[in-house]
Amino acid sequence: MQVHIRKARVINPGSKYHDKVTDLLITDGIISQIATGIKCNADVVIEAKGLCASTGWVDVFADYREPGFEHKETIGSGLACAAAGGFTDVLPGPNTLPPLSTKSIIQFVLQQAAGNVVVLHPIGAATQNTEGKDLAEMMDMRAHGAVAFSDGWKPVQSTGLMLKALEYVKAFGGVIIQLPLDASLAGGGLMNEGVMSTSLGMAGIPALAETIMLHRDIELVRYTGSRLHVTGITTAESVEMMRKAKAAGLSVTCSVTPYHLALTDEALSGYSSDYKVSPPLRTEADRQALIAGVKDGTIDCIASHHRPQEWDAKTKEFEYAADGMAVQEIAFGILWDVLKDYITPERLVDMLTTIPRDIFGLDIPEIKKGNKAVLTLFTTTGHNTLAANKIQSLSRNNPFIGKELSGKVLGIINQNQVYLNN
Repeated sequence: MQVHIRKARVINPGSKYHDKVTDLLITDGIISQIATGIKCNADVVIEAKGLCASTGWVDVFADYREPGFEHKETIGSGLACAAAGGFTDVLPGPNTLPPLSTKSIIQFVLQQAAGNVVVLHPIGAATQNTEGKDLAEMMDMRAHGAVAFSDGWKPVQSTGLMLKALEYVKAFGGVIIQLPLDASLAGGGLMNEGVMSTSLGMAGIPALAETIMLHRDIELVRYTGSRLHVTGITTAESVEMMRKAKAAGLSVTCSVTPYHLALTDEALSGYSSDYKVSPPLRTEADRQALIAGVKDGTIDCIASHHRPQEWDAKTKEFEYAADGMAVQEIAFGILWDVLKDYITPERLVDMLTTIPRDIFGLDIPEIKKGNKAVLTLFTTTGHNTLAANKIQSLSRNNPFIGKELSGKVLGIINQNQVYLNN
């Protein structure tokens, strides 16, 4: 099969073609030619105004719910979301049933994803069954395909156990992923603690629930010399803490979600459970601090925190509604809508490609003749709207449906396959 990509701006700083407008010819999954004005009769021709081609994007934290919660999302539907969103690689979290805490479950999800245009890299559980009591067999899971370890939506609360986890993965250069939330401080909270929670009469989750956990884990990294990735920071103080930890030379990295960059707790004024997420949406001052963290490099990469929920889980009293947004397939539009006035496309691509691959030890592809084609095709001009009848996810807990967002993902090329959005 041949794919002819016409007049694309290459965004790949490691390539000699970076920032050049050129044609690319893909033959049986290999970049066979890079030149202007290629003449051929390819099976697929891709051309669009403002077309950009970068190496494939990586989502460092998503929730595909299989096994155990297939009514919310299967691995198949989740990977379809990823492809539509421009992601060639995804790290799914461990909070399935049973959890991804043994090599057999790791092997199961890899088998389910085999042959897909999107490559799945599972995050194994840090503790047995994500119960936070005893360490899981992380080395065994790593040998069978796990690329990092985390208890996902149930962050490790025990300081002693977190210390052991960090020491354990240090032996093989592994990474612990932690969602920064102290359960004892966040317990019972429904949204960010502040003016909005008071005016709405809802129990709040203080910023302290995040920062105290983050402070603890940074100090544990300082003590162990291990590696930690913090997924989904939300507060101004957290950004500053990460900035100082990096300046001190600690092996800490962090990610932010698209919706924490785009929204604040004011979105909850209508009591819509579509905006109920964990960690919660914070204040405008926090949002601006997150944007500043993206600009100066304190925030390393993007985690969609794609968390599908079926209709029944969201359409109930706010107190009992499930957390999360299913936003993976519209992540780029949300990000570029917010960040286009602050950063270049190159910076965003770096956050979606090279940096996450480096953190989690994934291959870093290059747009070069003779290399495998691992590409994301997109535009930063114009607008795009996610229509309800175009959604790939099994769930619809996405408050951005029907909203006009900037730029557009055209598709991906990976694994000798092509996925194009309509």
